[in-house]
Parts: sequence; structure tokens; C-alpha cells
Amino acid sequence: MNGATAQEWPQKPVRIIVPFSPGGVADNSARVAAEPLAQRLGQQVLVENRPGASGNIGTQQVAQAEPDGYTLLLGFDGTMVINPHVFSKIPFDTLKDFAPVTKLGDATFLLVAHPSAGVASLKELIEKAKSKPFSYGTSGTGGTPHLAGEMLAQRTGARLEHVPYKGGGQAITDVVGGQIPLVFTAIATAQQYVRSGRLVALGVPGAKRSSSLPDVPTFQESGLAGFDVSGWVGIFAPARTPRPVVERLHKELAAVLRSDFVRERYATLGIEPVGNSPAEFGEQVKADLARWAPVVKAANVKVD
Repeated sequence: MNGATAQEWPQKPVRIIVPFSPGGVADNSARVAAEPLAQRLGQQVLVENRPGASGNIGTQQVAQAEPDGYTLLLGFDGTMVINPHVFSKIPFDTLKDFAPVTKLGDATFLLVAHPSAGVASLKELIEKAKSKPFSYGTSGTGGTPHLAGEMLAQRTGARLEHVPYKGGGQAITDVVGGQIPLVFTAIATAQQYVRSGRLVALGVPGAKRSSSLPDVPTFQESGLAGFDVSGWVGIFAPARTPRPVVERLHKELAAVLRSDFVRERYATLGIEPVGNSPAEFGEQVKADLARWAPVVKAANVKVD
């Protein structure tokens, strides 16, 4: 695609491949943005689900797609920066096969406890878990919430034992029912139970408090300096996609993310909209790839 053609892009529908099943936070983040993006581009924006292998199948499909701006990836931090460390073989190279476009948003996580666990704060959990192990559930193995728990254990000496679930919904059901004492999950999944008093919120592992639950302190406020773990979703194009196309996509997506329509719907998903530049997003991807390597190695997390 030469410069002249890039200026005329898009001339047909654009596809966003979501490498997960329909209905989750990642899938919905793409669908919420697709309609206003289509209006700005003057072409349909189709969201297609290609689940499998913890996101690797759909991600590989985009890595191998024509770099013409018509096939994009809804990239998720677990797939892009954690999978390369937890799978012995992976069918794509995050840095070489993709051109970052923009981070759509950050997803806030929350550590919650069942009241019967007998812990009312993160400090109390750490103290008790040094002498007695506590199990914590997350959706799957090797995702950001799982590794947040591993990082917490490595940083504090707390004895935390991971219990993987097929989905976040089942993990929440079990902690609400008292079958498991702790769950690390997306704030959108847990907030209703915290507000009703059925679960105790111990802390937010991200850099700042959540606007959804502003009374819940961050891990940093609870004494863990520099502890900053949140999930993210973003748009990637195949590597070698023309710069003018990447820049146009970024410009239009940034405008979409500033709209009240998207901001309100992202709030219900527990996502804080971002819309940073391709260069800024690319730097975070590199930093996160480097950050998770020692955590995964120390915890010996393997998926295959």
C-alpha cells in the first residue's frame, strides 16, 4: 500500500479479531468501540471472535494477516505480554509481528475475601498468610490476576496458593459461597458483592483507586511500594501496516475513547479509557514483557 492509497483507507469493512469467546470484558471493550469507530471511518467495523489456546489462535491469525489495515487485533495483556513466558512455544512474536495502535483502556482488578476468611485488610491477610496458607482463585492460569497473586506472595512471603477456574464468573460464585477464601478478579465482576457486604474488598493492585469503589485502598497505600498491576486491552495491526493507516486509526480511536457514550459503557466494564499514542503503547508492551518474565520464572508458571 503506497502513501496515496493509505490516504484513501478504508475502502471496505475493517475486522477486529477478538481472540476470546463473546461476552467477556475484552470482547465487550471491542464491541463498544466498534460502532462509533465505524461512524468515524465511514465503513463497517466487524468484531469477530476467534477463541482458543488462551488467545494465541486469534492473535496468530492477525500476525499472519495482510498488513493493509483491514484486519486488526483486540490485544489483551495476558495474551501479548504473559503468554510468551508461560507457553513453551508460541505462534507469534509480540514485538516483531505487531504494530501497536493504541491502548483502549486499563481494567482494574480487586482482591476480595469471603467474610469467613477472617481478614479485613491486605496487611491482615499478609500477616496471617505467613503462618497459614490461603488459596485464591482467578480465571485461568497465567493471567494477570494469577500473576498479581504470585507477585504478592513473592514480595511479602505470604503463602498464597493459586486455584485456576475456567472463568471469572465461577470463581466469584465460589468465593461468595465460601468455598474459597480469596479471589483476584476484575472490579466489575466483584463490586456488587462488595457493596452488599457479601465480600470484603482487601485492595486494588493498580496505581490508583477505582472510581467504582473509591473507599478501597491500593496495595501501594497498604505498604507495598511500586505494586502496580492492572490489565489492559488495546488495538494492534499486523507489523508493516503503513504508518499513515496506523496514525489514522489512532486518531479516530482516541476520539472514540473521549466520547461520553464509550466512557459510560467502559465504566460499567471496569475499564478506564486511555487512547495513548502508538509509541507510548509500544513502550508499555515492551516494559510489561520484561516485567513479567522474572515473576513467571520464580513462580514456575507453565500452561503447556
